[in-house]
Amino acid sequence: MTLDHLTPPFEPGTVWLAGAGPGDPGLITIHTVNALRRADVIVYDALVDKRILDLAAPTASLEYAGKRGGKPSPAQRDISERLIELARAGKRVLRLKGGDPFVFGRGGEEALTLTSADVRFRIIPGVSSGLAGIAVHGIPATTRDTNHAVVLATGHAADDQTLEWAALARTGAPIVLYMAVAKMPTIVKGLIEGGLSPDTAAIAVHAATTEGEQVVETTLAELPGLAADGAIRSPAVVAIGAIADFRARIVSHLLCQRSETDA
Repeated sequence: MTLDHLTPPFEPGTVWLAGAGPGDPGLITIHTVNALRRADVIVYDALVDKRILDLAAPTASLEYAGKRGGKPSPAQRDISERLIELARAGKRVLRLKGGDPFVFGRGGEEALTLTSADVRFRIIPGVSSGLAGIAVHGIPATTRDTNHAVVLATGHAADDQTLEWAALARTGAPIVLYMAVAKMPTIVKGLIEGGLSPDTAAIAVHAATTEGEQVVETTLAELPGLAADGAIRSPAVVAIGAIADFRARIVSHLLCQRSETDA
């Protein structure tokens, strides 16, 4: 029995903006699996696991469009224009992004561009890397005993934008950081200026849910040094605040951990 009947038709000349989850192929959706099997062209990002791409149809064309901080990357405008070009050529185009395309994935920008070009598209949510990356290591985004809100923030804002880290600290809510390793000194400085104690619990997960994942349990003040020394490497998800030390209470019975480093 196949699961193809659970997915809507992938029509020629359309684009699907889909999330590939945090890395583990088992965490992608049925819609995304079926899209991989049906797509004529797959335009994928740097953080899409190779094992997920292996699910593509043998006839599918794979086009890399990864954007990695500090490295030569395609311009977002060029990526969007390529999606339009392929769709207008009658292709079934799968735009595959790590995590969820609408959580720091530029999916919203691409949706606006496709709309302006009169190209129809479908949005396939994915498991957000930030929340999944900490969850598999025993860090809940919220608990009734610690917090009723959580802040999701990126360390890689647009060129003309800066985050007010001190203001985020004053919310009192735990913070989950995406793409923040390179900006760790600035982030930590701002959070401490906003009132967070240097001893605030923190946990970083590198390459979450993949064979290369690593976990570092530490404190807010130690994050910049660990990033500078390479103990915390990109891509990483970092959780700061009351939820970050929850793992210690359940780790003895947690089955999913692989390689770990406690700082």
